[in-house]
Amino acid sequence: MKNILWMGLIVSSLGLSAQSYDFVVAKDGAGDFQTVQAAIDAVPHLRKNRTIIYVKSGVYKEKLILPTSKTNVSLIGESAVETILTFDDYASRKNMFGEEIGTSGSASFFIYGDGFEAKNLTFENSFGEGSQAVAVRVDGDRVKFENCRFLGNQDSLYPHGKDSRQYYKNCYIEGTVDFIFGWSTAFFEGCEIFCKRNGYITAASTEQETPFGFVFNNCKITGLAEAGTVFLGRPWRPYAQTVFMNCELGEVVHPEGWDPWRSEEKKKTAYYAEYANRGVGYQPDKRAQWAHILTDLEAEKYSLKNVMRDWNPDEE
Repeated sequence: MKNILWMGLIVSSLGLSAQSYDFVVAKDGAGDFQTVQAAIDAVPHLRKNRTIIYVKSGVYKEKLILPTSKTNVSLIGESAVETILTFDDYASRKNMFGEEIGTSGSASFFIYGDGFEAKNLTFENSFGEGSQAVAVRVDGDRVKFENCRFLGNQDSLYPHGKDSRQYYKNCYIEGTVDFIFGWSTAFFEGCEIFCKRNGYITAASTEQETPFGFVFNNCKITGLAEAGTVFLGRPWRPYAQTVFMNCELGEVVHPEGWDPWRSEEKKKTAYYAEYANRGVGYQPDKRAQWAHILTDLEAEKYSLKNVMRDWNPDEE
């Protein structure tokens, strides 16, 4: 293996100790593998120790799958801007049998393995507009992204697993309609949420028995959308849960904040809330009457520790 050639880069960029990776991916052949999927395939099944894969800068056009048997895998990019994992499938595309692959099938990267971590990478679906097109679908539990970018339009990021806990720290997520959607419990810390046009940021489908859905803390909502044309969320399923706390809301945010997706019943079951937000997009007196403004005591419930239960992603 050529690991020793890259040790200085890994250590300096991440502050990790020596011998802190296992495989190197490089398009020019200077690593152990030229594709990310080949490196994933090389990880031993159900490994208890962490396997770290370092990905050199480049555009890797691959439809990636991390199987359930590939546990505790880390993907570390050389640069969040210059290390790009991309594909261009879309929901209405037909497979070899003439069947539409659907929203779930459109994902550029399927993450099923527990304990997955990613740093300094861009995840992209480059299809464009006109169909749902997922950049990343996440089903595994205890999944962490740090300093990553998620690029797409409709349905960019799909926290899919109903029992999955996910943590996004200092990430950039862009899209148009429902571009953060799904069943999982996901905590977003210090992220930039970029709205490319009018639409909806979230479309949670939280199960009734799931204690937490999507929580955004210290995030920033920006974008190119016209002022007041982007809703914080709408309920894909009746018991959708989404909370924005301590966030800076730009002018793109609609004064009402939340949309019921043409359903009076969902107003009764969905739980949408805000706490201590700021910016021109935060207009609590104009918010939808069926949404909530949390008290200090109520907001304590949404700490990282409570949301993630027995998993502390900041300790890993």
